Amino acid sequence: MIILDGAMGTELTRRGIDTHLPLWSAKALMDAPNVVAQIHADYVAAGAQVLTANTFRTNVRALGKANLAHRARELTFTAVALAQQAASAGNGVRVAGSLAPVEDCYSPDLVPSEAELDAEHGELARNLADAGCNFILVETMNTVREAVAGCKAALATGLPFWVSFTLDAQNNLISGERIAEAVQAVLPLRPQAVLVNCVPVAQIADALTKLRAGLGNTALPFGGYGNVGHVDDEVGWTLTHAVSPVAYAEAAHGWRELGASIIGGCCGTLPAHIAALAGRFGSDS
Repeated sequence: MIILDGAMGTELTRRGIDTHLPLWSAKALMDAPNVVAQIHADYVAAGAQVLTANTFRTNVRALGKANLAHRARELTFTAVALAQQAASAGNGVRVAGSLAPVEDCYSPDLVPSEAELDAEHGELARNLADAGCNFILVETMNTVREAVAGCKAALATGLPFWVSFTLDAQNNLISGERIAEAVQAVLPLRPQAVLVNCVPVAQIADALTKLRAGLGNTALPFGGYGNVGHVDDEVGWTLTHAVSPVAYAEAAHGWRELGASIIGGCCGTLPAHIAALAGRFGSDS
């Protein structure tokens, strides 16, 4: 079992840091890097074995909306260094570089052309590799074609990579494409794991069942990291306490029984949720 960390963006919000769009969590790399570092440290203390660097919005498109595209490489390096600093205090903790959709995670209609995807994901993937990530996490993919583009960019760096999909209420990709189709599209690119993320906790068991079916006879590790709360068009992510750390770990036990071997938390989860996972699965890690 591999235990991932939990949320960064919503945890920054919870700690009073400005995460308004378009920069979202990337703004903290300039305004509050000490808080980013502390969040990483808190996840290590909670028992996370993988820290995801705060690079979800250090791509040129997101930064360009704030006239900061020229700082993409610098901020990516900053984010990775902050995660590495915290990881060094743990026992074999690895750092994943987040490679997210270049546009909004819930708007597959905004996914740009293949050429734009190749160029922008390629640039971020190279920056992540140069910054020293242990592997790349192609995450929150809402269309098959952007998932493929992200995986190709990660593959070109020579680093290992995982890929994770975000789903609608029917456990299809937000685009409406079936998760089995998405899995089959990325398998030829040789990801080391396939996951689902930013899905409500109550949906993940069914999502993992569909994901596992898509894997067929492939013995590839799979897993998920769910969200707690909900997104609001006006204020962004709304934090709730709808799923307690204990309840989250109990749900994750069911995911484990389905064969998941990689489990963590997404938006709205706290270090306490990761501590509950570590407590539940510590002997299984």
